[in-house]
Amino acid sequence: MTALSARIASGVVAIAAKDWNACAGEGNPFVGHDFLAALETSGSVGGRSGWQALPIVIDDDDGTPAAIAPAYAKSHSQGEYVFDHAWADAWERAGGRYYPKLQLCAPFSPVPGPRLLLRDPTLAPALIAAVEAVTDQSGLSSAHATFIAPDEVAAFEAAGWLIRQGTQFHWRNAGYASFDDFLAALASRKRKAIRKERAAAVEGLTIRHLSGADITPAHWDAFWVFYQDTGSRKWGQPYLTRGFFDTIGATMGDRILLILAERDGVPIAGALNLIGEDTLYGRYWGATEEVPFLHFELCYYQAIDAAIARGLQTVEAGAQGEHKLARGYAPVATYSAHYIPDAGFRRAIADFLEREREAVAADRDYLGELTPFRRGGALPSD
Repeated sequence: MTALSARIASGVVAIAAKDWNACAGEGNPFVGHDFLAALETSGSVGGRSGWQALPIVIDDDDGTPAAIAPAYAKSHSQGEYVFDHAWADAWERAGGRYYPKLQLCAPFSPVPGPRLLLRDPTLAPALIAAVEAVTDQSGLSSAHATFIAPDEVAAFEAAGWLIRQGTQFHWRNAGYASFDDFLAALASRKRKAIRKERAAAVEGLTIRHLSGADITPAHWDAFWVFYQDTGSRKWGQPYLTRGFFDTIGATMGDRILLILAERDGVPIAGALNLIGEDTLYGRYWGATEEVPFLHFELCYYQAIDAAIARGLQTVEAGAQGEHKLARGYAPVATYSAHYIPDAGFRRAIADFLEREREAVAADRDYLGELTPFRRGGALPSD
């Protein structure tokens, strides 16, 4: 490569899938071409959604992408799960214009993963510099890379970006052969509580795991009802269109695990998961019938069952949720990186982040002491 130049593509769909995936890899489906392109073709991003896909690309000498940042111009702060509304308010009260801003992310998905998609790993600094140049030349207030992979923190820090920490709750597979094997690692009281929850949740129900061609349009119709109900209660309106689910079912069905609860053959609840290289990612859930503990069963316990059966190392069950602690999910740090061109605004945010980081770390340490795992001793016999 003799010279570097960056360009802004008109969307993920403007880049060939093989070229995109050569940079993104196969480990995390949320930055793969199939997932991100489905957001565009289904109208979930673009149009009046407030998300405009503008991937920033560095090409090799022959014009083949060697590095890509999955970037979006945003006219609001919805669907990000790293909250900067207070920053926007402060900047606009000071006479600035916070939106549009630039966002490097997997839209609507609080899933840690790469935000610097690199076929050539040496291009990380150049790709970050390209993102900064787009921000500066476009007169944007800021650029934000949310839920970055932990191994990307150093590259963003070296470029002078501000690092923000958060906390999620992930389940780790310690080589368990079965769910009972996992339960054996828990304190007796917690173990019994989970068994009781699971029995109550599935009474009178049939639980089905569906993937690939086993997922029919009727299954997506049922899940769409679940998703709309949850989305309207959480966000005011669902982020994703109905067509998005048909598209990912067709293009990446083998990386989807749809878990349904049925009563007398009729789905009453469902949880959608994506399957990564070593992780099961829980994303959306919903129900038309209220059943005690069914949310925990479909989203947490069935996910653990599936991960053990597939030999996966981790279950990531989405953002927030201290209630996950009692279900064997432990607190882990998440990271985002923020480029703030204005020196005064940057200083204010840096001060805020320093104080926030201390509080988040202290809270995570405290939560880590509340996990249900035994503190040593022989394996239980019950």
